[in-house]
Amino acid sequence: MTAPQELRTSRLLLRSFEREDISAIVRLAGAREVAATTVNIPHPYTEDHARSFLAHGQDDFRAGRSAIFVIAIAQHSELCGAVGLAIVPAHQRAELGYWIGCPFWGRGFATEAATAVMAFGFDTLQLHKIHASHFAGNTASKRVLEKIGMRHEGLSREHIHKWDRFVDLENYGLLMTEFRARK
Repeated sequence: MTAPQELRTSRLLLRSFEREDISAIVRLAGAREVAATTVNIPHPYTEDHARSFLAHGQDDFRAGRSAIFVIAIAQHSELCGAVGLAIVPAHQRAELGYWIGCPFWGRGFATEAATAVMAFGFDTLQLHKIHASHFAGNTASKRVLEKIGMRHEGLSREHIHKWDRFVDLENYGLLMTEFRARK
């Protein structure tokens, strides 16, 4: 188990990963376009990567360090991505992360899933802050973070080394009080 419960939105089911998801994860996360926009997804992405991701996700969930959900289209249960929180209990904060497979880009799934996970983080986990970042120039992720109410908090220059180059990160955050005020 990688998530404590299922979350539902109008179009999506967010649930724990299962071994049966591995082939879809490899196919979707394995796209170079997806890997190019994420810190931790390598390219090529293999079944071994997916199995390791699943095992670490289960360990981190049991230790209270993460809650990771499959994003599935509710109508036909098709996996289209993943979303989760990397939790730092001592500081009552978490980092939001997500990816969406290329065939599903531009449909608002990332925004819908991130909104549900943010509500889970603040309402259920009682987090004080949720933060996220995106590679500079990734306007799709920038729009997602803005739509879910996060505020830009600054730039971390050449913060990530990805594919033999250093990449700037744009940093965003939202406090529980700001989340509650938006409701």
